[in-house]
Amino acid sequence: MNATEVAPPPIEAVQADVAAALAEDIGSGDVTAALLPDAGDVAYLLCKEEAVVCGRPWFDACHQALDPLVRIDWRVAEGQRVGAGTVLATLEGRNRALVSAERASLNFMQTLSGTATVTAAHVEAVRGTGTRILDTRKTLPGLRQAQKYAVRTGGGANHRMGLYDQVMLKENHVRAAGSITAAIHGARAMHPALPLIVEVESIDQLREALEAGCDRILIDDFTATMRREAVAIARAAPFAGRIPLEVSGGVDLAGLRAIAEDGVDYISIGGLTKHVRAIDLSLKLGPAPH
Repeated sequence: MNATEVAPPPIEAVQADVAAALAEDIGSGDVTAALLPDAGDVAYLLCKEEAVVCGRPWFDACHQALDPLVRIDWRVAEGQRVGAGTVLATLEGRNRALVSAERASLNFMQTLSGTATVTAAHVEAVRGTGTRILDTRKTLPGLRQAQKYAVRTGGGANHRMGLYDQVMLKENHVRAAGSITAAIHGARAMHPALPLIVEVESIDQLREALEAGCDRILIDDFTATMRREAVAIARAAPFAGRIPLEVSGGVDLAGLRAIAEDGVDYISIGGLTKHVRAIDLSLKLGPAPH
């Protein structure tokens, strides 16, 4: 996988994440780092397993917050796939600051690289099908922008950021409105400028949503037979594929390709950000090995 150019969240958001992490870790002061002579030193960031690198803005901000004069030289690009044993970056600065920023900076890099790496695996599984991999709102509290950035870095795309930027009609909304059609009309009347996604649970509801009109239809927990029928209906006249279909629920990596080959437009996967396995990284004082 080649490095991808993905815009990170605003620097203010990154710095806010970092400020919270450092406050949580350092508290009233790093009593262990205080044992070190406050001298200049060097360090290097080592990746111990294959991974897609993600989190450089947070890593940099952690170290710059404690030592504005720290020098960080990256040897790899954000979004680049690297092998085990790769030195990702070298650092030069005050050793107390290097040690105090170590854990927070690694926590960001390990978590975001983990999200980017697992996303890249899912994107690779559907390569060539035309299906896009989406995340969900099942993110770590306080790290939504960071994790959604990591999903983009891994080649995926973002679903709604929160409860404010898209309307999603689910079972409770349909029940309260009395029908899919009534729920859609009510949502359009109240939020005409926002994208509208409708979750359906049957082929009949799918037809109703297609006829009423929306921006995307989420076919939740459909069987393979139902899914293929849904694709055929959505692509046939008079709908002609104008409303994309999204699959959600019961999706794992092993079955991903088969779902994509049925012709759906999107597959949303909460596990990209919910089931986090950190990438094994370490920050070591001393010169980097040659």
